Amino acid sequence: MLTGKVFKYGANVDTDAIIPARYLNVSEPSELARHCMEDIDLDFAGRVKAGDIIVAETNFGCGSSREHAPIAIKAAGISAVIASSFARIFFRNAINIGLALLESPEAVVETDEGDTLQIELETGVIKNVTKDKVFKSKPYPSFMAQIIASGGLVEYTKCKLSQGADLR
Repeated sequence: MLTGKVFKYGANVDTDAIIPARYLNVSEPSELARHCMEDIDLDFAGRVKAGDIIVAETNFGCGSSREHAPIAIKAAGISAVIASSFARIFFRNAINIGLALLESPEAVVETDEGDTLQIELETGVIKNVTKDKVFKSKPYPSFMAQIIASGGLVEYTKCKLSQGADLR
């Protein structure tokens, strides 16, 4: 179960807002984390704690296809992002690096900045502990859940290969 405090944002948070283009020459996750969200929330990196959760409206992660964006979010300590909808390339990049994303328009509407959420990835259940409300998100297919649990596609593949799996 994931538990964290909410950082809430609006619609169309693009990858430039998540990690500004001036940091695209950086590849170290901890350095990307220091600049995560700084153009829309200057104090984000200083306030975020391990396990916290981003909640946003529609089209989160739109813009370029850079993997820097989900890497910066995950390295900042965010355990999951809940939105009404995600840009498709951001969604796939997030899964590839092991960042959980959940679509739940109801949870977005009923959640405020600072609320505490609990998420059960296996079932897709999102509980707003602060408001004592429960929401449902579609759970991941088994293979995607395994990729997230492994910490991303690279670690998932290493694990499968070490178990003798034929990935052809």
